[in-house]
Amino acid sequence: MRLIRRLDGEVLEGAIVETEAYYGLRDPASRAFHGMKNYNRLMWREPGRAFVYNVHRYWMFNIVAHEPGEVGAVLIRALEPAKGVEIMLRNRPVEDLRELTSGPGKLTTALDIDKGLHGADVTTDRSEIFVVADDLDFEVGTSHRIGVRRDLEEELRFFVKGNRFVSR
Repeated sequence: MRLIRRLDGEVLEGAIVETEAYYGLRDPASRAFHGMKNYNRLMWREPGRAFVYNVHRYWMFNIVAHEPGEVGAVLIRALEPAKGVEIMLRNRPVEDLRELTSGPGKLTTALDIDKGLHGADVTTDRSEIFVVADDLDFEVGTSHRIGVRRDLEEELRFFVKGNRFVSR
């Protein structure tokens, strides 16, 4: 998938190269693990919405994704920048381009994603932020999620093997 962010009349875009899946009540690492609260209510709602929350001063950008009657979201961990790189660099000045969007906090800083996008419909190009299918050919790697103390047995981190923008 490609992530597209409209910002002040400009388009920032890149290929999503790393994600992590988070389930609901049965996933101790999920924001939904302790039940529905005001901050996580969106995880129970319609898939395809942006779920944005703060961790250690960084915004985390997730997309609500689950089967009917279930709960869950996918954290977008890394992006290979393609368009609007100069604007991303203004938002997050780095010398090494690999460091621009190779982690969830880096990505949200570069794309100027914050709580104002919480609830945005990422399935429509009328949104300030949305995803579209891409026909890239790549091999997917998996691992356990990063920074998770109590993880599930399944490997729920997915990344493009060999891509230099993957966070680790």
